[in-house]
Formats: sequence, C-alpha cells, structure tokens
Amino acid sequence: MRRVALAFAVAVIMAVSAFGCIVRTGPPAVRVEVRPAVPYPEAVWIDGHWEHRYGEWVWNPGYWSRPPFPGAIWVPGHWRESPGGWRWVPGHWR
Repeated sequence: MRRVALAFAVAVIMAVSAFGCIVRTGPPAVRVEVRPAVPYPEAVWIDGHWEHRYGEWVWNPGYWSRPPFPGAIWVPGHWRESPGGWRWVPGHWR
C-alpha cells in the first residue's frame, strides 16, 4: 500500500511539473512495455510515457495502481501539440 501511495505521489508531482512546460519537439514513439503480473484483482495498469527533463526525453515506466474509488476509470495522460510546441496533459481518475 505504501508503495502504491508513493508511486501515486511521484506521478502527481511529475504531472504537475510537466503540465506548464511547452516543448518545441514532439516526444519519441511510445515504448512497448511488458506488464508484470497483476499484483491484486482490482489493479489498473497506468501506461508509461515520455517526460521532458533538462532538455532530454526520459521514459517514465508504467505501473500498477489501485483505483481511488469503486468504478474509477484511468484517463491516460498525453502530449498535445499546441501553438509554439507540445504540452503534457496529465492523466487522471474519473
């Protein structure tokens, strides 16, 4: 449980820090990841994504997460092209 909470906190911090960033070049192609075994029945896979850090693209690997409430659906984050470059749109539970 503690590991899941830590992974969630890290994801939120990275999403918030990347959200305001506009990058001039688009991200590389999405990596194909091999998902490890499902750790518990209600686990949801959060896909990995590219993050732009210090002028370089860095892959943020996917992970299993526990939904915050019954019936929650993960809406994946994505890079969106906008005037002047690319902007990260964070994923979220709905």
